[in-house]
Amino acid sequence: MKLAERTDTLTAPRIARSARDRYGTQLPTGDVMDWLAERRAAHRFRVDRIPFDELRGWSFSPDTGNLGHASGRFFSVEGLHVSCEDGPVEEWHQPIIRQPEVGILGILVKEFDGVPHLLMQAKMEPGNPNLLQLSPTVQATRSNYTGAHRGAGVTYIEYFTRPERGTVLADVIQSEHGSWFLHKGNRNMIVEARGNVPPDDDFRWLTLGQIGELMRRDNLVNMDSRTVLSCAPFGGDEPRALHSDAEVLSWLTAQRATRQIRANRVPLKELPGWTRGATSIDHDGGRYFSVMAVSVRADSREVASWTQPLFEPVGLGITAFLTRRIGGVPHLLAHAKAEGGILQSVELGPTVQCVPGNYAHLPRERQPRFLDLVRHADPARIRYEAIHSEEGGRFLNAESRYLIVEASEEEVPLDPPPDYHWLTPGQLTALTQYGNYVNVQARTLLACQRFAL
Repeated sequence: MKLAERTDTLTAPRIARSARDRYGTQLPTGDVMDWLAERRAAHRFRVDRIPFDELRGWSFSPDTGNLGHASGRFFSVEGLHVSCEDGPVEEWHQPIIRQPEVGILGILVKEFDGVPHLLMQAKMEPGNPNLLQLSPTVQATRSNYTGAHRGAGVTYIEYFTRPERGTVLADVIQSEHGSWFLHKGNRNMIVEARGNVPPDDDFRWLTLGQIGELMRRDNLVNMDSRTVLSCAPFGGDEPRALHSDAEVLSWLTAQRATRQIRANRVPLKELPGWTRGATSIDHDGGRYFSVMAVSVRADSREVASWTQPLFEPVGLGITAFLTRRIGGVPHLLAHAKAEGGILQSVELGPTVQCVPGNYAHLPRERQPRFLDLVRHADPARIRYEAIHSEEGGRFLNAESRYLIVEASEEEVPLDPPPDYHWLTPGQLTALTQYGNYVNVQARTLLACQRFAL
C-alpha cells in the first residue's frame, strides 16, 4: 500500500501565488462592484422590523421565556449567567443564541491559467448593512443544507459533503462570536474542485489577491469569508519568533487553566437588567445589544421569505491588533480573551476587542487595556483599517472598525501584561489549523494581515 505524505508541501506555494495575483483571469477586480450591483438589481431584497407577535413559527416558551422555532431546529434565544473573577466586569446576565449544530462555511478552489481562484458568492443576509456581500461558496447551517427549511437546495453543497468531488485543502471547526453564541462552531473548509464546476450568475471566481484588495473596502467581504480565508495553508512561516511555539502553547494553556470563567444557561424571562417589550428585548442601561425581529424577502435564497429574531448591537465596535517588529520579524499582540459563550475559558483574540460605549460607565482602570492607544492612533501608524460587519444571518448592523496599528517599545514592551503575548502571524496561522484557539475577530484581522497588506 502506498502511504501518503504527512505534510502537504505543494499547497502553500500555490496559495501564495494566488495571494500575489491582484488582477485575476475571470473577473477583473475593478468590475467586482459592478457585478455586485447587477446581482442586487437582479433580485428583490427587503428587510422590515416587526413585533415579536408577527414572527411566523417562532414563539416564547411560557415556562422559560426562551424564544425558539416550532420545528425545534435553527436556533433559540435563551439566557446566560456568566461570572469572570478577573475580568473588568465580574458578573453579568445576557441573552445568548443557542444553536447546537455545526454548519459549513466552504470555499471552492479551481486553477485558471496556473493561478488558484476562489469561488465567491454574492449573498444576501438580512443583518448586513448593505444586504449583499461577498460570501463563501457555501454558507449554510446544518438545518439549511439538510432541508429543514423545506426550500431549495444549497448550491455547490455536494463539494463539501462528498469528499470524492474534490481535494480538501483545509477543514477545521472554528468558534463563532463568543459574546453572542453559546458553544457555536462552524466547519471552515477549502476544497479544490475536480473537473468542471457548473456556472451560476450569483458566483464568481476571484484570486486571493483580488479578495485581499476588496478587504480594504468597508462591508464588502463578509465575516464567513474572512474566517475561512484565515484557515488557508499560507506557509512561509517565520523561522524565528520572540517565543517558541511550545512557549506560546504553554502560556495559553496556563491562561485556560487559571482563568475562572463560569457560564450557565438560565431562563430568558429571568434575566435581571433586561426587559422584554413588544418589539425588542433591551438592556435596562441601554448598552450591549437588543433582541428584535425582522421579516425578510430575498428571492435569491433557498427560501424566498421568512421571519426571524436578530441581535442588534448598540454602537460601533473596535477590533485591533497592535504590531511591532521584534528582531526584524513582525509580531502581533494577542490577548487571551475570555467570553461567556466559548467552549474553553479563553481563546486568542486581538489586542483590543470591544464596543467602547459598553464600558463608558466604568472607572478608567476597568476600561479595556490599550483601547486609547488604538482609538487615538496617529494615522501614519495605522497599517490596516476598514469597517467590517459581523455575521449577517444573526446580527443586525453589527459593525466593527478593524485596525492593525504599529506600537512602540515604550507603549507595549516585550513583556506585556500576563494575559497578552507577542505572536508572529505565522504562529497564529498555524493555530488556525486547529479549532478553538483563535477567535473569530482575530481570524478576520489575520486574513486582512495576510492578504490585504
